[in-house]
Amino acid sequence: MRRWPEDRLAFGGDYNPEQWPRETWTEDVDLMARAGVSFVTLGVFSWSWLEPAKGEYEFGWLDDVMDRMADADIAVDLATGTATPPPWFSHAYPQSLPVDHDGHTLWPGSRQAWCPTAAPYREHALALTTQLATRYHDHPALALWHVSNEYACHNIPCYCDTCAGAFRVWLRERYERLDRLNDAWGTAFWSQRYTDWAQVLPPRRTTTFANPTHQLDYSRFQSDALLVFFLAEKAVLTRLSPDVPVTTNFMTMTRFRHLDYHQWAPHQDVVSTDHYVVDSLTHPRAELAFSADLTRGLAGGDPWMLMEHSTSAVNWQPVNRAKAPGQTIRDSLAHVARGADTIGFFQWRQSQAGSEKFHSALVPHAGPDSARFREVCRLGEIARRLGEVRGSRVESRVALLWDYQAAWAVGGPAMPSARLDYAFVAETVHRLLRARGVTVDVVHPSAPLDAYGLVVVPTLYLVTDVDAAHLADAAESGAQVLVTFFSGIADQDDHVRLGGYPGAFRDLLGIRVEELFPLSSDETARLGSGGEATLWTEDLTATTATVLDRYASGPLTGRPAVTRHDVGAGSAWYLSTMPDDASLDAVLGDLLDAAGVLPVLPGLPVGVEAVRRRSPDSSWLFLANDTEESHEVDIAGHDLVTARDVDRLHLAPGEVAVVRER
Repeated sequence: MRRWPEDRLAFGGDYNPEQWPRETWTEDVDLMARAGVSFVTLGVFSWSWLEPAKGEYEFGWLDDVMDRMADADIAVDLATGTATPPPWFSHAYPQSLPVDHDGHTLWPGSRQAWCPTAAPYREHALALTTQLATRYHDHPALALWHVSNEYACHNIPCYCDTCAGAFRVWLRERYERLDRLNDAWGTAFWSQRYTDWAQVLPPRRTTTFANPTHQLDYSRFQSDALLVFFLAEKAVLTRLSPDVPVTTNFMTMTRFRHLDYHQWAPHQDVVSTDHYVVDSLTHPRAELAFSADLTRGLAGGDPWMLMEHSTSAVNWQPVNRAKAPGQTIRDSLAHVARGADTIGFFQWRQSQAGSEKFHSALVPHAGPDSARFREVCRLGEIARRLGEVRGSRVESRVALLWDYQAAWAVGGPAMPSARLDYAFVAETVHRLLRARGVTVDVVHPSAPLDAYGLVVVPTLYLVTDVDAAHLADAAESGAQVLVTFFSGIADQDDHVRLGGYPGAFRDLLGIRVEELFPLSSDETARLGSGGEATLWTEDLTATTATVLDRYASGPLTGRPAVTRHDVGAGSAWYLSTMPDDASLDAVLGDLLDAAGVLPVLPGLPVGVEAVRRRSPDSSWLFLANDTEESHEVDIAGHDLVTARDVDRLHLAPGEVAVVRER
């Protein structure tokens, strides 16, 4: 086996040589050396090439590629090939195909055409994994195992009969008795009481609103079902190849919420993720930063792997925009700034055919004589120089709580407002803190909070008693805690906590909300401080809290809108509405002052971002100019991007720097 690159940040991406004739492979190796590639991911979608017929394996081509990588000193992240079964499998086992909400079978012809509980798929996937681990466990190119690919991207939720049976098994393990399930699901409502386990089905298309807890539990079950698949493959790899670490690539973009990655992360030997810039978002670079901070939270603050992103355009958006010159480098280093120690792309060579032929790659259709490939080569040089950063950690004194199960519940049926998306408040607060030069750790509600001066709790609708008490302890110990509207409403079964909102946090915040007043898209509410609020308002009474702002228009005129409650050595603040950016920024400024949290580099021009990574011996400041003007930054050290010493840094529009501080 080979160790993961240690003298540089690993740099490379998915390599799919089966798409190309062998004479291209020789050119690939030469170009990889030219670009500074130090790792490739092999075999992600190679099942039909590795096993062209049931039980008939062909490894000769993979042997050749593995040997070429070893000779070129390129580490291999070897995939198990189980992301998508070949056509012969789907033809032989049609019962393994997924079924959508309306009962329609999803047929092969794309990818991930398999049900997460299909026994034939599991049997054949484990057989292929066993063959690969047996053959390559001690190969000199092998450095990492890569199980499947982007779990749940296309094939869940599945509503087939096989999933129905597995769901009932999962429910029996969770509740043990049917009366407990009935209590948890609130089946006294709408005559939904179950008297036999066989009556329980997936939450398929029905006449009107589904049972919210039924739907929530099905999301939990589907995430767990795929985790069981992952663990089964990992067990094979660990048994046959015990010295090689194992991962699977997450998708921590905030719009992807099919899996509870907080349940998955502890089972990864190293956390890895894919990220793609979504141009249709209002703040796409802010979403990139949020995703990277979330991935770092999943990794417990340790460095993580950026397994995939794009050099330029993707293929799946309504309009697939090419990246501007320099943006390949800028996006890559934005992830490194926030904890990535690997820079990976999809893919090495842009496909000539297939659904992703217009998805960009390290080697574009134009070939190596192109501006994009020259930028790739420059990034490879930067990755080599950034080797000294490897293993360092990102500094942060602010935590933002994120819970996939709360997201599932907020997205459930019959909520107070369909306009409320779980990520909206979290991303807005994160974006404004980032603009202030403050780095944020995005973590689970159960994560240790003692290192943080400020803890933000955005729309944490569903929360357990244990996690609610954990947050109260943080405030008692000195943290400033900001809880936003529609938090603490329900318990883990999605039962509303009675006695007034926000039930789980009512005493902590010193408030009581009697009624929710969500706003339509054409409604606003003025605040006494002069700002304007949208999306949401609440009829709030400050029982023991201090009122900081009030509503100045509408049915809640004069009622509290923002409060603060001193708790032990800290304080708990409540935001009952969604203020405009300027008003929310002012609240965040007060919170940061109270918490004693300073920007990473005070005095930076607006639009210039700074993030610091630190090791026991050194620190590195990552700077990015997101404006259309050049800026000067007073900082002394050595810039690893340009390989020169600096006393005063000049940053052109879109330019980045990584300065080893003196």
